Amino acid sequence: PRMAEQGFEAWWPHERLAVRGYIEVLRHYRGIVGIRQALTARWLAQPPQVFMGVDAPDFNLSLAQSLRESGVPTMQLVCPSIWAWRPERVKTLSRSVDHVLCLFPFEPELLRQHGIAATYVGHPLAQAIAMKPDRLAARVHLGLPADAHVVALLPGSRASEIQYLAERFVRTALLLAKRHPDLHFVLPAVPSLKPRLDALVQQLRATEWVRVLSGQSHDALAACDVTLVASGTATLEAALFKRPMVIAYNMHWLSWQLMRRQRLQPWVGLPNILLQDRAVPELLQEQATPEAMAQALEHWLNSPQQVLDLQQRFEQLHLTLTRDTPTLVTHAIQEILER
Repeated sequence: PRMAEQGFEAWWPHERLAVRGYIEVLRHYRGIVGIRQALTARWLAQPPQVFMGVDAPDFNLSLAQSLRESGVPTMQLVCPSIWAWRPERVKTLSRSVDHVLCLFPFEPELLRQHGIAATYVGHPLAQAIAMKPDRLAARVHLGLPADAHVVALLPGSRASEIQYLAERFVRTALLLAKRHPDLHFVLPAVPSLKPRLDALVQQLRATEWVRVLSGQSHDALAACDVTLVASGTATLEAALFKRPMVIAYNMHWLSWQLMRRQRLQPWVGLPNILLQDRAVPELLQEQATPEAMAQALEHWLNSPQQVLDLQQRFEQLHLTLTRDTPTLVTHAIQEILER
């Protein structure tokens, strides 16, 4: 939606590509491949001056390789997480792109070891999120009490994540509400999934405690004391908002088995990977029960000194990830065009 507001043209709905996990991708495989083939044909017929894939490497790199072989300069914004899992993707990256723009500072050197040109441009979220978020202003904006304890529930932005996590998150809120009646819960939802989440909250009789928001994930993170968040970019957002969190994830069991065998890190959450430490708890698959998640959230609510220590680590991480990203990306594109 934000890109459309800036005049970009969407040829297919974003939701058709918003799929995560092996089994989930297989269910939509024909449609995804059809879109990629149509894009390749369209751009080979009308070559762009430069192609930049943004994230989604499994979709973009094949497309980039076809264009690069035809003479189109290619770039990739967001390095595939070869340092976390599926390291063999570096070979595909080498064949597909002329330059990679990296969001994390350790990535360029890793890519250069494989002969891939790369530049660290910082993480755009680090620029977008204030170093000292205004909790009170966010609560006023959302109509939340200034002195209450607030928990943000972020079960994900994809339909598959909602399928596997949303009910568990709401049941976690119900457990906590029984033990701590003064808690407030906010659940930001992408607009297309809000009706589904509204229905779930009503079905579980949680409307008294859980308020579903339309978008407003940054408002929710700014306003909250602690967040229960699905593994993914939202965990980094929570860290940049300096909020203690519990990371949870659940997917099809076969997807999990395949992914677990290919990962290189002992953690899945970006804050833990970037800090190289289990700074925040991770509850995955069968561990992600409402009771376990409730207890982990209670720990943060009852441990103010640990929260302060964590916030200091998150502040340092925020500084590390802050660069003038738009300018650095623009310069990199200009250099490619001037070759």
